[in-house]
Amino acid sequence: MFLPQEIIRKKRNGQPLTAQEIGAFIQGITDGSIGGEQIAALAMAIWFRDMTLPERVALTLAMRDSGTVLNWQDLHLNGPVLDKHSTGGVGDVTSLMLGPMVAACGGYVPMISGRGLGHTGGTLDKLEAIPGLNIFPDNDRFRQIIRENGVAIIGQTRTLAPADQRFYATRDVTATVDSVPLITASILAKKLAEGLDALVMDVKAGSGAFMPDLAQSEQLARSIVDVANGAGCRTTALLTDMSQVLASSAGNALEVREAVRFLTGEHRNPRLLEVTMALSSEMLVSGGLAANDQQARARLRQVLDNGRAAEVFAKMVAAQGGPADFVERYAHYLTPAPVIRPVFAREPGFVSAMDTREAGMTIVRMGGGRQRAGENIDYRVGISEIVALGQPVDAYHPLAMVHAADEQSWQQAAESLQAAISVTHQRPKEIPLIYRRIC
Repeated sequence: MFLPQEIIRKKRNGQPLTAQEIGAFIQGITDGSIGGEQIAALAMAIWFRDMTLPERVALTLAMRDSGTVLNWQDLHLNGPVLDKHSTGGVGDVTSLMLGPMVAACGGYVPMISGRGLGHTGGTLDKLEAIPGLNIFPDNDRFRQIIRENGVAIIGQTRTLAPADQRFYATRDVTATVDSVPLITASILAKKLAEGLDALVMDVKAGSGAFMPDLAQSEQLARSIVDVANGAGCRTTALLTDMSQVLASSAGNALEVREAVRFLTGEHRNPRLLEVTMALSSEMLVSGGLAANDQQARARLRQVLDNGRAAEVFAKMVAAQGGPADFVERYAHYLTPAPVIRPVFAREPGFVSAMDTREAGMTIVRMGGGRQRAGENIDYRVGISEIVALGQPVDAYHPLAMVHAADEQSWQQAAESLQAAISVTHQRPKEIPLIYRRIC
């Protein structure tokens, strides 16, 4: 019998825990026999003492196995089961295009996503901007959509990695969220419960990232790749830039609109296109659907250009309860904000820096995100036509279009964006979109 206090003591003293000890503790979190104060104590001990790679693998597997682990073998799928996870950012709408693109190339993507957290937008919140779309289909319907269409994007159910839900809630109020081994296990417990053949991580760095520092982001990416591979799931990671808004827009309905226009070829932001292609290519190669990056990109371009990816997205929306004609009539279904006007820089010049986190918080304060758990979201609000670093701005070229619920909200958002976007007389040096690949 393992005593929780002895496990805590052992980690507090800097000793590695065995897989059996970690498993017993996670079982206690799941069945409620371990109290919140003991969870908090272990989290703090891990925060100070870290974990070895075997400990991290054991923690991840124990949390994965605390609930349902999906199995796709009985469906006899004729392709690999793949997914992507991002550490979050502003205007990061890649999932809405990437899932259908990979599915159109022969992959199966059972993507279990989250809501917005802090300044970062959530994929589920974006999807709920689509009238009628159900992000919580029952398990049989979820499996049916995957079998028939290749992709579904849904929310985490209570049966999926339940230990992580309780563990995270404790970490959130005990200043232990920013522990690399605990972040690693929290992310991977849910992703590995999807029954994946391969996973690709998009780890952000820059002013809008969860971990702004490049070195910290690389440390997290390395941990996730090593632990996931140690747990038996083929995983690679890309370190990508979040020093500016990734897409041309940020805000729930606006990002859905941009995703549709991207898939149909109506508009493709170059930065968003490159990051989406890089991640999708990584998935195809990891899943054995392409021999190399060049071949993968050719296949992805083909399904974009021939309309197959847009068709898969449309079928996914309809299968999850959304309008059958959403792709053709997205402007009809996505209600515009009452006040839509440009905001201009205070002086002309070149955009030299962006406080991307503040741009995200601007949308939250407009009502496009939650400041408290359970708050309703105004899906209409956000910013579009956002300038990129290095672009000129003047009296004719605005910083962005602000979509607000009322005049006062527009004014506050305009002032926040003017403060968040720096303008200088010299064009800044170009920042790489993808810093490196980790495998």
